[in-house]
Amino acid sequence: MEECWRWFGPGDPVPLAHVRQAGATGVVTAIHEHYRGEVWPEEAVARRKAEVEAAGLRWSVVESIPVPDAIKLGGAGAADAIAAWCETLRRVARAGVTTVCYNFMPVVDWTRTALRHPMPSGGLALRFDMASFAAYDALVLRRPGAAEALPATLRDAAERRLAAMAPDEVEELERTVIAGLPGAEASNDRQAMRDRLAAYADTSPDDLRLSLRRFHEAVVPVAREVGARLCIHPDDPPFGLFGLPRVVSTAEDIRALLDAVPERENGLTFCAGSLGAREDNDLPAILSEHLARVHFVHLRNVSTDPDGSFTEDDHLRGNADMVRLLDLLLGEEGRRREEGRADARIPFRPDHGHLLLDDQGKRTLPGYSAIGRLKGLAELRGAIAALSHPVLGRT
Repeated sequence: MEECWRWFGPGDPVPLAHVRQAGATGVVTAIHEHYRGEVWPEEAVARRKAEVEAAGLRWSVVESIPVPDAIKLGGAGAADAIAAWCETLRRVARAGVTTVCYNFMPVVDWTRTALRHPMPSGGLALRFDMASFAAYDALVLRRPGAAEALPATLRDAAERRLAAMAPDEVEELERTVIAGLPGAEASNDRQAMRDRLAAYADTSPDDLRLSLRRFHEAVVPVAREVGARLCIHPDDPPFGLFGLPRVVSTAEDIRALLDAVPERENGLTFCAGSLGAREDNDLPAILSEHLARVHFVHLRNVSTDPDGSFTEDDHLRGNADMVRLLDLLLGEEGRRREEGRADARIPFRPDHGHLLLDDQGKRTLPGYSAIGRLKGLAELRGAIAALSHPVLGRT
């Protein structure tokens, strides 16, 4: 497997020299300064590739080419937005980057409620707390119908949570939930959030699935033409937020979207942490079913609470049986080599990581500090080395 590292460009607090010291060989990045649905300039793509290669690394995966609201909503503007997405795809493929991760989450990208949740080890973790999210949605944002839709126990918990928060804590919660975490496609203030939610007021899950299928029907032929592999990222978290539909959350969702456009270029980013935040997702079963269409892997782990809250855990501890997942992936690589597939080596990255040691006092991007990911990568590397040892019969 190819060891990769998420990097957010020259402004990332973790420089490429440190990525190389971590032992990664591949970089996962995007043109974040052109991230609002416009076509990425060819000179910006070339510059990003040159920056990565100058550090002795390879730009292995694009994460992400954003999918704007116009595509998710369908209707006016969708065709132009898809055409722009396809042109960006052609440009990154011409630059030699042919694995492209993207997501189809409406309005909000990956979402957490706390960025420095204390762990027993003394490290700090990302966390999604159901009561805190409900407090923001129903009682701060005051989304129409949100309070009435809450189960009584969760509504009571949300009211208690908000009552215990100081004004600056409420502001911090709002920034964390809607202002956009690293790699998110948009940053919202409260009014922008209300306006974007209103645009989706009449959008059902079936409507969003239809928009996704139409998107795939348009972009997959382009991917085949340019030799690219597309890999959709699951919803994070894998359940509805703000009353919005999410359609890449369950085994059934993934099966439906891959079956609808069955070409190999229409593939999956298997994210153990996103899918693992639902206890009813059988991760080994999902991975086993779609191994041939997995083009990229995010390896992280979460531990869940009975109410659906979850905390980012150590990479080898949590809901995901990481060793089992790695064993499946290594077996798939062997099958691909036997088939002569050019994409036999599967890129992965240690997604997220605890805030550890002196990183706690540094400027870091939430979830993307150096030491926590270095620890995760080392643990995963060790597991891969053990599973690949000749004593186990795998070469």
